[in-house]
Amino acid sequence: MAYYEVIDTTDVEEARLVGSRIFRNHQLQPDADRSAFRAVLRSAVVGGLTLSYVDYRVGVRISTTVPSSGFLVHIPLTGRADIRCGRDTAISDPATAVVIDPSDHLDMTWSQEAPQLVVCIDRERLEQHLRRTLGRTLDRPLRFGLGMDLKSAAARAWLNIVDLLLRELATSAHEPLAVAELEALAFQRFLLAQPSTFSSALSDERPVAPRAIQKAMSLVEDHATEPLTVEEIAEAVGVGVRSLQAGFRRFADTTPMSYLRDVRLNRVHEELRAADPGSVSVTEVAARWGFLHAGRFAVQYRERFGEKPSTTLRR
Repeated sequence: MAYYEVIDTTDVEEARLVGSRIFRNHQLQPDADRSAFRAVLRSAVVGGLTLSYVDYRVGVRISTTVPSSGFLVHIPLTGRADIRCGRDTAISDPATAVVIDPSDHLDMTWSQEAPQLVVCIDRERLEQHLRRTLGRTLDRPLRFGLGMDLKSAAARAWLNIVDLLLRELATSAHEPLAVAELEALAFQRFLLAQPSTFSSALSDERPVAPRAIQKAMSLVEDHATEPLTVEEIAEAVGVGVRSLQAGFRRFADTTPMSYLRDVRLNRVHEELRAADPGSVSVTEVAARWGFLHAGRFAVQYRERFGEKPSTTLRR
């Protein structure tokens, strides 16, 4: 996995202090075999998400009463953990994650050899995303169920986005366009994967008028070089994300993001046809229009135009 290393120590207090800074202030108590304790914590921030690998090697108890700024998703890679969050309890393992509410008291016991991937989701940014998705203010607190079934199709879809974020961390430069789109997709997949107080509202697809779709298309065409997300498009035309998606399917037989991709592909095609092969490269033009993964871009371009982008450039 690609993380920025934070700490590798056998000092329990040092591990607690670093973990408190990354997640929230907590108490850390290793089991009887303290001599084998070794904390390995690696963490990186991508937009409104913090991705962390945590391993203590021995069994530990972690407890806290201090609120945090984000939802914490704990995913054991091996082993198990017994969780008490507020009044709820759960057992987590590689097939079952837990979603920790920022305001709940937390008491966890991790088994020996139970490294975890911990995803911290910024509460304020997630709620902002949810408001844009619904096209309205939130009339109640956003809360999630404690246990998360990682075998479900929706959870696997969310984990695929997390994996994309991890791979993005492996690159030397994080393009704002890619990060913004991946963050929005991670938020949306998470909201759909985990039952919450807004699950019913998220499944509601209200019809929108064709003029709203035309307005959204014009917005995409005028701002295709910018890091647009489906939430920003929906907010700009005054509808919810689900309604916007339903409208695009009904009136344009596509999705907002597919339409954005097609507009960008057309702009790349136009530039390549007009460009001097000696002064520009395919990679340069593609990146300017938001295509950061060369292999994926080449496949999409060939499917749309029936030739390689380099062939277009040489004409």
